[in-house]
Amino acid sequence: MLETIERYGHFMRVLLILLSLILFTGVLSGCAETQQETIIVGSMDYTEQHILGEMLVMLIEAHTDLKTILRDNMAAHVVFAAIETGNVDVYVEYTGTIYGDVFSLSGSNDAIEVYNTSVTLLAERYNIRMLDKLGFNNSFGLAVRRDTAERYGLRTYSDLAEVSSDLIFHGGPVLMTRNDGLPNLKRLYNMSFKEEVVRNDEDRYTPLMNGDVHVAEIFTTDGMLLEYDVVVLEDDKNFFPPYHGAIVARNEILDKHPELIGVLNMLTGKLPDDVMINLIHRVDVGNETPQDVARSFLRDNGLIR
Repeated sequence: MLETIERYGHFMRVLLILLSLILFTGVLSGCAETQQETIIVGSMDYTEQHILGEMLVMLIEAHTDLKTILRDNMAAHVVFAAIETGNVDVYVEYTGTIYGDVFSLSGSNDAIEVYNTSVTLLAERYNIRMLDKLGFNNSFGLAVRRDTAERYGLRTYSDLAEVSSDLIFHGGPVLMTRNDGLPNLKRLYNMSFKEEVVRNDEDRYTPLMNGDVHVAEIFTTDGMLLEYDVVVLEDDKNFFPPYHGAIVARNEILDKHPELIGVLNMLTGKLPDDVMINLIHRVDVGNETPQDVARSFLRDNGLIR
């Protein structure tokens, strides 16, 4: 009887060990599967990027079995560092940023050359793939109030350079420091502003319209361009390269999930300048959320249900 009890006890101990191993293996397998099936989407810290990040999340979750995590509100250099280190898998980047800031190139404003060079160098140096362009060109721009343009006869950056010493410039910290930013712009055009005010938020227009500054950095897809009577000056020496929006993704994640390529390319050519401006306007002025704007755009274009 005692022997039977001992055998039964030994059997139960072995069974418990086996069950524990099975459960432990299952947990590890589940963890690996979760990591493998989660795509980390990045976005920067302004409205256009909030909308685009939401679009990527919705497309991936609607057309694949993959889950997503959205990491947003990152500065441009932070999100690129994140995809470089594998902390972000996919986000929307700008061709001119890759060309002019990441690789510190200059001398070309040809959209095809800038795109092709960016594609090649990203693949060679970072194992990152840039997909097809989405349609819009969100370039840096300089804007003045219409009365300022009329007072000084401003139409181009060259016109601005001639009177820049009388004017206060207002720009964000990114433009103030980048290779494709204000320092080299001033060198090319021989500009010297009376004062340079650094903006630490997204409001490019209130100080300009209030008369606190005379010249403001803007983005050429700003939704607020539909609200204010401003003159966007012509970059007549073509300092700024084209900044076409394009999705970038780690090749490692695309090799693992090749179905992502077709899904992400569903946005190719679907977002020309006027469409992007209106989407941003709906958020910045119409107070819609980036999620709602992204969802309605994708549904209206038959990209999700």
